[in-house]
Formats: sequence, C-alpha cells, structure tokens
Amino acid sequence: MRSARNTLLAGMLVLAPMTALADWEPTQEKIEAALAADIRDEGDTERDRNRRALETLEFFGLTEDMTILELMPGSGWYTKILAPVVAENGQYFGAIGTGRIESLMSEPGFEQMELVATDANMFRADGDRFLSLEFDGLGVEDVDMVLTFRNYHNFNAEARAALNEAVYDALAPGGIYAVVDHTRRHMEPDGPENGRRVDPVLAIMEIQNAGFRLVDFSTLHRRPDDELRYEVGRETVTGNTDRWTLKFIKE
Repeated sequence: MRSARNTLLAGMLVLAPMTALADWEPTQEKIEAALAADIRDEGDTERDRNRRALETLEFFGLTEDMTILELMPGSGWYTKILAPVVAENGQYFGAIGTGRIESLMSEPGFEQMELVATDANMFRADGDRFLSLEFDGLGVEDVDMVLTFRNYHNFNAEARAALNEAVYDALAPGGIYAVVDHTRRHMEPDGPENGRRVDPVLAIMEIQNAGFRLVDFSTLHRRPDDELRYEVGRETVTGNTDRWTLKFIKE
C-alpha cells in the first residue's frame, strides 16, 4: 500500500508542473505575439531587455482570461502588451492618467479596451513635491488583477493610501495587486536625489494597511550596480535602476 501511495504522490508531483506549464502556455504565446506586434515602435522594443515583461507578468500570475486594470498607464508601454493578451477571453481597463493611451482604442486588437476613472485629478499642491489625487474610486468591481509600474513614487502619503484602498475595493477576493517601482534606501528621508524612488518596506506597510497580504517578491529587476544614490533621471542610472517587484493578494 505504501509503495502504491508513494507512486501516486510522485506522479502528482510530476503532473503539477506540467499542468501549470500547460495553463501558462496560451498566455505566454499571446505575450510573445504582443511583444512582436508592429504597433510597438523602436522606443518600446529598446526597453524590452530591461523591463522583462514576459518574466514579470508570469511572476505576477497573469492569464489571458483575466479581467485586469492598469493604473496610470502613461504612454502605454505595458498597455500595448496587456490589452491584446486579454482581448479575446478577458478584459482590460486603464485607469487614471489615461489620456496618452486613448489613441490605442482605434487600433486592431485594442477595441475592447475600457478607460475608467478618467476624471481623476492629479495635482501638486503648493509646497508639496509629490502629487495629490482627487477621485471617486476606480469605477469597477471584481477585477482579477491590478497592475502599476513605476507610479507609486509619484504620490504623497494621503494619495497612496487612497489608491491602495481603491484598488482593494476594485479587486475580487483573491485578486492580485502587482506593483513595481524604483528602490529607495530604507528609511532614507526625502532629498534632491530620491524623489522618484520608494522605500519598499514603506510600500509594503502601506499596502498591507489597506488590507492586502504580501505573497511574493521577485528579484527580476534587481540591479546591484545601482547604488541608490542618484535620482532615476540621471544618465548614470537611467534604464538601470534597481526596482522592487511585489505581489499582494486581497483575501
């Protein structure tokens, strides 16, 4: 009996990775197709090696049938990958600061995109080096994943708290909050060289305070030769900043 049980367990251990691989393959194929799409220009493709989208999205657990929301998509570098991947079996939402991706909605493969929280007001109050935020939630519910890339550092503490609470409300139970940003030294005070960096310990505490649980982190964007001394925009660190990559879950 023990031999039969051991054989069964061994078979299950072999089968589990194979099943996970099979589940990932359709998403991987769509990500790879999006990365190779003509809509991406040379400026996009030059960043591929550094941003490692395929590995990053695999780490976060993206699948092609998810309903996802991208916070502050900027010029759309990740939008051009995310929206086509979920276009057939899932749904893409872009939220807050979406003006630069509106033009994508008329492109083939992007017709199903939806933009929400488009009236959110991001502004810098007098004397504040970081952005404040006025908005009335994200306008969606039961989302499977919310992603934001190198945006967390832009906001003051009050705005970050409001964002985290809004993300929590938008996600379904078990939903993933995926956050990447530039690393600041732990407990380093604000200075002229760290305005676009965030202490990852602070981010973890703030996001957990909104009700999330940290479930994993990745060193995909670890850059040991970034000494965390200089601002992200400096020539010596541009494109090579150390970034933390954190995965949270709504329980």
